[in-house]
Amino acid sequence: MIKKYVNEYDIRTYECDRNNNLRILTLLNIFQDMADNHAKTMGLGIDYVLSKGLAWVGSNYVLDIERLPKVHEKIKIETWPAEEKRVGAIRDFEVFGEDGKSIIQASSQWILVDFRKKRPVGLRENLPEYITLPERALKTDFAKIPEVERIDEETKFRVRFDDIDMNKHVNNAVYALWACEAVDPLFRLEHDPKHIEIAFKKEGLMGEKIKVSTQCEGLHTFHSICTYDSDNNRELARAYIEWK
Repeated sequence: MIKKYVNEYDIRTYECDRNNNLRILTLLNIFQDMADNHAKTMGLGIDYVLSKGLAWVGSNYVLDIERLPKVHEKIKIETWPAEEKRVGAIRDFEVFGEDGKSIIQASSQWILVDFRKKRPVGLRENLPEYITLPERALKTDFAKIPEVERIDEETKFRVRFDDIDMNKHVNNAVYALWACEAVDPLFRLEHDPKHIEIAFKKEGLMGEKIKVSTQCEGLHTFHSICTYDSDNNRELARAYIEWK
């Protein structure tokens, strides 16, 4: 039998933005921390997976956000492996506010890879101990995010040292930050994300030049995050955000 992994968090001042809302970057980092801790309790933590020459690679995130937690609010987060795929799995999350109401539902999709060959491998053949809880926080099939057809905003910068995680590439949570920042500053001041979809495509590396191309359609924005000015230009991620 498997149970949901549950934890409570007190939202600290330094985890919040100028509107006293929990930062999206911090929220996704909390999700990653909870997933890692749950995997350990399941006997499938990072050390065990690496010992078998395997690694989990994130491919998608989808979030529905009724509201973001506020500074000093005590929240509860639940996570669980929700569905098994041939070469990976789906892990879901649900966030509850201090009043006990569900305020965020999220789903993530992960691919199991042979980290030496960097190729997907079958989940059941390689991790037969993996168990799921047949319940979904968010119904999604991780539909393909449309290409950016018109560039209304363009942001350029370099990958920072702090953007890189222990796997030596850009942490998944950073892409959501880049997408949310790639709109007109006045628009960002007046709007919060209501729905976020991210598809991860390639690894971003330290010092690479990044270009975020954004197409704006009212309260809907589409983002293509790419490297540029190098011998290996490639699209690292694609995002779609609905704002409120």
